[in-house]
Amino acid sequence: MKRLIILVVILILLLFGLSYFFDKFSLSINPKIGSQTPSSENVKLLNEENVVTDAVDSVGPSVVTIVEDQPARMEQPFSFGPFSIFGQTPGQEVDPEPRNIGSGFVVDKNGLIVTNKHVVSDTSSKYQVLTINDKTYDVVKIYRDPLNDIAILKVDAGGLKPVTLGSSDNLKVGQFVIAIGTALGEFRNTVTTGVISGLGRGITAGSSFEGFVEKLDNVIQTDAAINPGNSGGPLLNSSSQVIGINTAVASGGENIGFAIPVNEIKKSIETFNKGGQFDRPYLGVSYVMVDKDVASINNFAAGAYVQDIVSGSPAESAGIKKGDIIMEINGKRIEKDKHELSEAISEHKVGEEITIQLWRDGDTVEVKSKLGNASDQ
Repeated sequence: MKRLIILVVILILLLFGLSYFFDKFSLSINPKIGSQTPSSENVKLLNEENVVTDAVDSVGPSVVTIVEDQPARMEQPFSFGPFSIFGQTPGQEVDPEPRNIGSGFVVDKNGLIVTNKHVVSDTSSKYQVLTINDKTYDVVKIYRDPLNDIAILKVDAGGLKPVTLGSSDNLKVGQFVIAIGTALGEFRNTVTTGVISGLGRGITAGSSFEGFVEKLDNVIQTDAAINPGNSGGPLLNSSSQVIGINTAVASGGENIGFAIPVNEIKKSIETFNKGGQFDRPYLGVSYVMVDKDVASINNFAAGAYVQDIVSGSPAESAGIKKGDIIMEINGKRIEKDKHELSEAISEHKVGEEITIQLWRDGDTVEVKSKLGNASDQ
């Protein structure tokens, strides 16, 4: 009898031991069993989602759509011989429908809105801004920055919600970013996300010769989807601060967009606020940078190769010619990726006389030029 009791006790202990062993084994295979703690991956996804939704909630109401109201034009009908068709009179005036052409964002509650200059480049058109809650305001004044692809629009409105401007000094490649804008001129407040793909890029945007601005230096490259219509919209960091203004997309490439750093926007706003216009020093040349390697191969100097001269500009008055290479300004070397011409000019004041060292047909030539005011152009 005692042996039977001992065997039963041993059997019970074995069963409890096996049960405990299998429980531990199951937990080691799948640690989520019996636990409601989310994984680090889920926490990361949740945090990223919150960053985006918070940014949309915070900045979305400050993003506007730029609407262009084109002037009436003469419609030319289809014509075969001397007669018109479809009942249309030759030379009939047609008033085109307003169209969404870009984006912008509020920087002052009393109606100052930042966008790209190329979005509002047509001086014969009238423009409006359309808010997220479908309110429309006429643009009463446009201030175009002559040295950057930036414009400030003034509308008669109060109580608008301005964005928070961050800083572009300490941006890092790989940093998370959010873009908001009217994609394709149709899909308002479209939100895309990505990272900073590169910093300090130099790009040529728009026409090869637009007065005296053809090149944008030190722009931000991002893989966040930037589409036509996104131009002028904000690029945000994870704190919902504007770090750039979406400007261009690479044709022929995918997920390659560019934004002007917010510190350039701050400079434009500061200049504008001081005098109600953009007082910018201006020389008046269209140029491309020539580096040392290219210069050495072609047996000429490195610097800013002058492609064209603005008529009546300080450059023309100083005797600068097409084909000249600007090597120095006031003794400071002009070199690709180190000190470009536009940067060198911006360091001086309107009305200041500068000394320019040129390379011309194998000779070094020195000229003086009194910088003009770009807002007068």
